[in-house]
Parts: sequence; C-alpha cells; structure tokens
Amino acid sequence: MATMEKETNGGKYSDGPNPSDEWFKQGKMVKAYSTPGTGEKAKDPIFGLTMGTSSQATGDRFRWFCVEKGNAENPSVILIHGFPSQAYSYRKVLPVLSKDYHTITFDWLGFGFSDKPQPKYGFDYTLDEYVSSLESLIDELAVTKVSLVVQGYFSPVVVKYASIHPEKINNLILINPPLTAQHAKLPSTLSIFSNFLLGEIFSQDPLRASDKALTSCGPYKMKEEDAMVYRRPYLTSGSSGFALNAIARTMKKDLKRYVEDMQRILNDKSWNVGTTICWGQRDRWLSYDGVEDFCKGSNHKLIEVPRAGHHAQEDCGEELGQLIYGIIRKKN
Repeated sequence: MATMEKETNGGKYSDGPNPSDEWFKQGKMVKAYSTPGTGEKAKDPIFGLTMGTSSQATGDRFRWFCVEKGNAENPSVILIHGFPSQAYSYRKVLPVLSKDYHTITFDWLGFGFSDKPQPKYGFDYTLDEYVSSLESLIDELAVTKVSLVVQGYFSPVVVKYASIHPEKINNLILINPPLTAQHAKLPSTLSIFSNFLLGEIFSQDPLRASDKALTSCGPYKMKEEDAMVYRRPYLTSGSSGFALNAIARTMKKDLKRYVEDMQRILNDKSWNVGTTICWGQRDRWLSYDGVEDFCKGSNHKLIEVPRAGHHAQEDCGEELGQLIYGIIRKKN
C-alpha cells in the first residue's frame, strides 16, 4: 500500500522511511571544541524567543555529526564539505574510499546534524573559530596523520589548519577552492544571506538555503530524496537559518583575508604538504580564469573534472572518489 504524503514548505515528506533519518543512522555524534558558556539561554534575533538545545552553549563541548566508514586501522581520510552544504554531499565518495581507507566526513558547526550555536552564545562563526574547532575535532577523532579533502569556501580554513599542523597531514586535496583575488567575494546567491533582515528572512527559507544554493552553482540536478536531506535542518529548527546568516556575514567580511592567507601559504617555497587541486569546470560561482596559472606558479598539481560544477562531489561523486583514491594511493 502506498504511504500517505504530506506537504511542507520544504517539499514532500513521506510517512515512510525518511532519507534524512536513514543518513543520520549511519553516523554518530562526537563531542569536540569546548567553549565557556555564560549560562544565558540563546534567543533568536528576530522575536527574542528562547531556542532549542542545539542552539545553546552548554559549557561542555559541541556535538558534531560524523560518519565513519572503513577499517580504522587503515590510513585516514577526512572529507570536509563546503559552504553551504553537509557531510551528506560525500555519500557517493565514501564507498569508493572506504574500501582501503578509514574515511570520515562530518557536518561543520552550524550545518546538518551538528550543533548550531547562536552568535554571542558560545560560537560566533568566525573563520578563526572554525580553524580552532577543526583542530579540536581532528584531535578528538584520534587521527594522528590524515589526508584532508575540502571543497569550496571552507578551503582557506582547512589550509590555515594544515599550515599550523603540517606534521599531521599526508595529503591535502582542494576541490574548487577560492584561489584568486577574483574568488574572494561571495556570489550573490550566498551573499544575500548576509544582508540585514532580508538575509535573516531568506536563511529561514529551506528552498533558498538548500536547494537553490546547491543547484545554482553548477549542473547538479537535485533529486527530491536528496533535497529532503538538505532541507531537513531548516525545517526542524530556526537555528539552522540563523547559523547560515551568521557564517554568511563572516564570509563576506573575512573571506578576502583568508584567501590571501591561503595564497601566501600555498605559494610559500617551504610548503611541503603534498597539495592537489581538483577543479569542476562547470562551476558557476568561481571562474577558472587564473586557476591554471596559480597552480603552475605554486607548483601544485591541477586535475580538471569537466562535468562537475562547484560542488563536484554532488555532480560526479563516484568519479571524484576515484580521483581522490588515485591521488592518495600514488602519494602513499
């Protein structure tokens, strides 16, 4: 018998198994990055109403949603999603790598199933905080040495972490990172979330915050079952939208500085972390102009992915998985 369906403002949800719930079952919560709480309950910035537990700073450590696949005795690979996205974006990459590697992906604070602390209540979504919190998470995962794969606008954060802890990195793979001065500005699809009031309203719209943000940057055609996973955080709590609003403001303010830092780090002659850049050629957000020249000048390998857009793991997940596998295999 067919299950009954009900309409929500984020699309159709079935009374049967929910894809978001199925994905959640594959993961676990890991506590990392302690921050002193004031004890004051976080309130939403529009109506001043007290928010749910995932929006509160507990004074303990934040909860991160992590999915691990493969034998923990094998070399470790951590897959890091971009802005805005979720660990779910690597669902087709995980099976390819986990055959021979201990593969981990996670939701950044503010995204997916991880905690979404509100600004001024324990986490302000600065890029410096993201660097520190990544360090705490990797330490908590007990990974002594790891290959890091990161996509999009969080690449400068991960490169910064790698520059602080090069001894922990086997390989660094950047997927469509903002490499040039031209890239150091958010596209209008994302910068709209940083606007006063209008950004706060749009960030509460599940379709704008998930579907449109993912499908506007490349050829990706989102299936309804995948859209349901990406919309879920924005349908269940206002904290997801307020977190998106906060990180968009930070990105708009600090992205240029972080891109410049990344350029300096990757161009440094003393940089000895094996670095590869994979580029989806159909990226509608970041222009390919200057990417090839940058890679030649910094002596980093460039691999083109012709059919992929900005979120290459969505467009060509299995192909990207094979590329990552080959890069890591060769360097090991």
